[in-house]
Amino acid sequence: MENQQQIIIRVANHIDTHYAIRITDEMESSAKARGTGIAKRSPEYVANKMLEGKAVIAVTVSGQWVGFCYIEEWSHGKFVANSGLIVSPEFRKSGVAKQIKKRIFDLSREKYPTAKIFGLTTGLAVMKINSELGYEPVTYSELTDDETFWAGCKSCVNYDILTSKNRKNCMCTAMLFDPKEHHTAKETTEYFEENKKGFERLFRLKQWKLLKPFLKKENGNNTNNNEQKSAINLFVHQ
Repeated sequence: MENQQQIIIRVANHIDTHYAIRITDEMESSAKARGTGIAKRSPEYVANKMLEGKAVIAVTVSGQWVGFCYIEEWSHGKFVANSGLIVSPEFRKSGVAKQIKKRIFDLSREKYPTAKIFGLTTGLAVMKINSELGYEPVTYSELTDDETFWAGCKSCVNYDILTSKNRKNCMCTAMLFDPKEHHTAKETTEYFEENKKGFERLFRLKQWKLLKPFLKKENGNNTNNNEQKSAINLFVHQ
């Protein structure tokens, strides 16, 4: 348990299920505000994660909800994802998101010590946090091939982009922590800081290159190459 500025960050349990509706509502409104999409989750799904001990919640000492994140497992536990990170608007930019990410990462390592931990993000801030935990940018081919995981992307506003690229690329950047083969958190943090401007260009390039055909409402053939370069190749060759 961590307590900072009267905020408690801990593993969620049965006493927290009443927060589920507030959490899912905030997930949806946040995605709409960013103009991005997330796999929609029901309050029942979120509550079940709490009951399973596979979620981290942040609350004030007076019981006000602050933030949340949960664990999902794929490919029979070979992969896990820390999903649904959300912070209440009044507590954003306070550093609490970083604290939640660290706690859910530690919980994932405790529950699934041999699993690869991965995430998809459209934001540089989350990418920075992941780098500080030891995640590295990877291509989509290094993520789980579990169809259930990819089916969860159907509710995302960018799903057409994902399918048009045969699940090899999309607006999100993939990051992975491999417990068997990975650099230290210090090394991945330094790599991120050294290449931050390049990652910023990558996000802009992906927005332009991947969204352009859809903004023009082009169907079928487009002016892009038949084979889209991976996110990592796009970054390396800038």
